Amino acid sequence: MKIEHIAMYVKDLEKTKTFFETYLNARANAGYHNPKTDFRSYFLSFDDGARLEIMNKPQMQDSSKVLTQTGYIHIAFSVGSKEKVDELTAKLKEDGYEIISGPRITGDGYYESCVVEIEGNQIEITV
Repeated sequence: MKIEHIAMYVKDLEKTKTFFETYLNARANAGYHNPKTDFRSYFLSFDDGARLEIMNKPQMQDSSKVLTQTGYIHIAFSVGSKEKVDELTAKLKEDGYEIISGPRITGDGYYESCVVEIEGNQIEITV
């Protein structure tokens, strides 16, 4: 058994797609639009076969996000080396994204950094 994909609603579909393409090498499908409901989505595929569905529809509730809450809290991406964690973290910081931790070695041995991505969602970058 495997996780087939993860899905998240976002306010700005195009900006979110561009973020994942630019920084995390995502490849987007052509997109989907249901004209009756105005639901729109993209499936973003990553090198190892993992997929993220980003979605948007009118009248979405946008609850405030806090860093410690119940439910899904972040998506982690493995970039292959400590140097690549450092490089991507520096690039994200340079481009104005909030780095909330790291790069560092965590208590359980991960080398990682965490960034607050578009719309307050956390992205973890690890080896």
